Amino acid sequence: MGEKVAASGADLADRELYRRKLRQCLAALGQMLTDRRFDRPRASMGLEIELNLADESGHPVMLNEQVLDSIASGDFQTELGQFNIEVNIAPHHLGGRVFEELREEIDIGLRYADRKAAEVGARIVTVGILPTLTGDHAVLDNMSRGDRYQLLNDRILAARGEDIRLDIDGGVERLQVDAVSIVAEAACTSLQLHLQVTPARFASVWNAAQALTGPQLAVGANSPFLFGRELWRETRPILFEQACDTRPAELKVQGVRPITWFGERWIDSVMDLFEENVRYFPSLLPICDDEDPLKTLAAGGIPALRELRLHNGTIYRWNRPVYDVAGGVPHLRVENRSLPAGPTVVDTLANAAFYYGLVRALADQARPVWNRLPFELATENFHLAARYGLDAELWWPRPGRFGSRGPGARGGGVARIPVRELILEDLLPLAYQGLDAWEVEPHDRDRYLGIIEERCLRNMNGAAWQSAAFHDQRDRLGLDRTPALTAMTRRYMELMREGEPVHTWPVR
Repeated sequence: MGEKVAASGADLADRELYRRKLRQCLAALGQMLTDRRFDRPRASMGLEIELNLADESGHPVMLNEQVLDSIASGDFQTELGQFNIEVNIAPHHLGGRVFEELREEIDIGLRYADRKAAEVGARIVTVGILPTLTGDHAVLDNMSRGDRYQLLNDRILAARGEDIRLDIDGGVERLQVDAVSIVAEAACTSLQLHLQVTPARFASVWNAAQALTGPQLAVGANSPFLFGRELWRETRPILFEQACDTRPAELKVQGVRPITWFGERWIDSVMDLFEENVRYFPSLLPICDDEDPLKTLAAGGIPALRELRLHNGTIYRWNRPVYDVAGGVPHLRVENRSLPAGPTVVDTLANAAFYYGLVRALADQARPVWNRLPFELATENFHLAARYGLDAELWWPRPGRFGSRGPGARGGGVARIPVRELILEDLLPLAYQGLDAWEVEPHDRDRYLGIIEERCLRNMNGAAWQSAAFHDQRDRLGLDRTPALTAMTRRYMELMREGEPVHTWPVR
């Protein structure tokens, strides 16, 4: 949840002072871009994977501190809920056998962590939302210890001025519940994909990432259940939007932007995003650093821009800009945050391969997709994909087939297309091209993009499997809702540990 800060309410500064510091940071960033102070081009990727903790029966356990003590590795950290932890994967060069190298590294690390977690009564589960999680688990008492979590919770509730209410109409079922904290958001566990880019390439990569978010979410959906209800195929986005909303009803009606935000336009520069952050969003955590970024820059140093980074960390874009400094050299990254965790390591890396290949190909196009796809349709794609998963129909430019008069078409050759058809016929070939451009070995390319293809051909991803297995338990065995969810979760955990991709999992 945002920048990892060690702070309490006593550290909060005057908002006007914080605004001045943010403007100084923006000016320094703009000067660094003008002076070309950023790291040289390099194909560098990194992953963060958020994980759930459950007991052997599949129910959540509030043991993150004990689990982390048992694992005893700095790669694993706390997350918002006591039933969550996160693992950070060191950056890798994007090329060669990178996906097989990552598969071995992540698999070894997670199996080790799972063994250590078992010593204190927990098991690690890679799933977008743990199906057995209930509203009774997502309470303030189960927030991870640490001032930053409590402070963020207090600030969001203070900004909102009233309790958080969840109201999610999933089509299959509806969930309505009042919450008193942001811990409901801890139900969401994500895969975060980082890509280091140069300032000149940033806008095209971010625009490409925004355009492909709908298709990647549809094929990677893995969160159909929340608090016992079957909702969206990928329920995390709508849960995140509601659980972290700082706006009361009146501000929503006025069109005030939410802090969980897809955005509203294609961009021309990374500065567009940071400037929007400062212009539109009041600070949740106005914590000031002693550094004067402009003086640091004038003295030949590299400013940390801590206020700008902290502010950026509390605005939850699905594709977030990242400014960071490594080895004394600043760089920029695009952080893709839309995907859920799991189901398996190979599924995770298939999702990564699809993203990195497709984002490269779309960013390299002579006639970019964002010049042909209205931004409001990219936004609609995001929500359609989250709601319907592999059964979604998404907007995409295909003038050769539909023109402007085909089924579901809009002017300019943009038509609504079944997502599995869109991926198989249009996007997978582009992803292959993109991985070739990254010089990924054909073995890795074919293996991991082949998993994406099979999900589309079989209409089976993590969300589809969970739903099918749950209904099998209810219809075939006659189990009530809670026992069926528990049995499905236990089976999910068994198959997850076996490690085969989810499209091969038997429902029974």
